[in-house]
Amino acid sequence: MQNGAQKYNGGRSSLSGWFSTPQGSYVLDWEIAQFDSAVDDVFGFRAVQIGLPEVDFLRQNRIQFRFTLALEPGAALAADPLQLPLASQSVDLLALPHVLEFHEHPHGVLREAERVLRPEGQVVISGFNTASLWRARQLFSPRQAGSPWDARFIGLLRLRDWLRVLGFELNGGAFGCYAPPFRQRLWLDRFAFMEKAGARWWPVAGGVYIIRAIKRVAGMRLVTPAWRRERARRRQLAPIPQRSHKNHE
Repeated sequence: MQNGAQKYNGGRSSLSGWFSTPQGSYVLDWEIAQFDSAVDDVFGFRAVQIGLPEVDFLRQNRIQFRFTLALEPGAALAADPLQLPLASQSVDLLALPHVLEFHEHPHGVLREAERVLRPEGQVVISGFNTASLWRARQLFSPRQAGSPWDARFIGLLRLRDWLRVLGFELNGGAFGCYAPPFRQRLWLDRFAFMEKAGARWWPVAGGVYIIRAIKRVAGMRLVTPAWRRERARRRQLAPIPQRSHKNHE
């Protein structure tokens, strides 16, 4: 287990550095906007972000007690996602930004997520899309190319099946980052037109996806007021216009 943890930590640290590049910033801009939309209407007592502690993916959530958990430096709690030091059914919201792709046992990480989430608790997951130009770029990259090309991309259909087996119900999702994975910001900007075109003509071919799922327990379903159900319906995850790169320069 220790070797797996070390490999996970190394890959995640490399991904963190990649996010500071023009290519990584392009992805991070989109993901932050999507996480903002996905978590701002989730309520409860505890929210946990696993991995990438230097980026606050829970910043728009209003749960007061929230913290980061990771093996990377800077996390509030150091732990392997496969062995969460959290009580069962103690968390209302989990954020998993690219956690599964860099762990030796992604399905085991999801089982741990299911264990610690309360009934009706929610998990938000981001990952690289296997049906995209980004996956094609990975196939032609050497193993020593570094993050994110050394990750184990997980297809959305496969992830959906894993979640359903564990009793989760998908309640939102989006694809984004349709431009080819250029390294230079100049070319990423030139292909910015592909964001709208991709979302319209080939929506499932975005380089990155984000999904939100809710933990269902047989025989248990919370009853919410009609106004809250309507608000949740209106605020389901949808593609969000990408922010300007200037914000992260």
